[in-house]
Amino acid sequence: MFGIPVGELAWLAGVIVIGGIITGVLAGLFGVGGGAIIVPVLYEVFRVLGVAEEIRMQVCIGTSLAIIVPTTLRSYLYHRTTGAVIPGILRLWTVPAVLGVAIGAAIASFAHAMVFKIAFMVIATVIAIKLLFGTDAWRIASELPGHIAMSIYGFVVGVCSSLMGVSAGSVANMILTLYGKPLHRAVATSAGLGVPITIAGTIGYMLAGLPRQALTPPFSIGFVSLIGLVLMAPISSFVAPYGARLAHALARKQLEIAFGVFLLLIVVRFAVSLIW
Repeated sequence: MFGIPVGELAWLAGVIVIGGIITGVLAGLFGVGGGAIIVPVLYEVFRVLGVAEEIRMQVCIGTSLAIIVPTTLRSYLYHRTTGAVIPGILRLWTVPAVLGVAIGAAIASFAHAMVFKIAFMVIATVIAIKLLFGTDAWRIASELPGHIAMSIYGFVVGVCSSLMGVSAGSVANMILTLYGKPLHRAVATSAGLGVPITIAGTIGYMLAGLPRQALTPPFSIGFVSLIGLVLMAPISSFVAPYGARLAHALARKQLEIAFGVFLLLIVVRFAVSLIW
């Protein structure tokens, strides 16, 4: 692991930096933390570094959640200035979402890497189909459901986010738009929910990885690589507001198509990783 040429390490660091820039733009544009970009980038980095296959995906997800903490925070703070955030949903979803994250982190301590990839592919495909081919008629209802149903939704969002290494954006956006919320407001609200989800997920993956600390990369706490965090987090956090500004400049359909295509590209990426 320590005999890798300096040139190769520099190339890998450059890839992480580029991934950080893309991550930040996507976080602001789609209300996601960018984990869908971070996870596959880190997966290749940790593969070259010789991180054990049995814990590699968990380290990618844990590190991704840690990286996108400041990104989701900056994205949320900008969206809040536009007045698009729906505070009532944040209050109702936060506790069940954090509980879902805890369950997901517990699963990560023993589940096979394939579980995370398949979960991402299935959920992302459903969301992409809705965004690319759905119309305003694709609604469950015109108003959000009651307290119990909303709490269940929050829990599901937390579990999915924890298993995929992403913030709340992907799943929360789909739920809110199916209940008639404009995509711009869904994006802003999802960014806010991503803050407690990513913080709880980071702590959860740190704790979940402690029993297998000996297998993790150097300078890691459980399933969170501090090296990956230090390299990518500042860059993605810095550029997040630029993506948020772009989101509010685009028409709704343009934003839906861009988000749908983005998700399908990630699905293809994970499908290829399952084959190869």
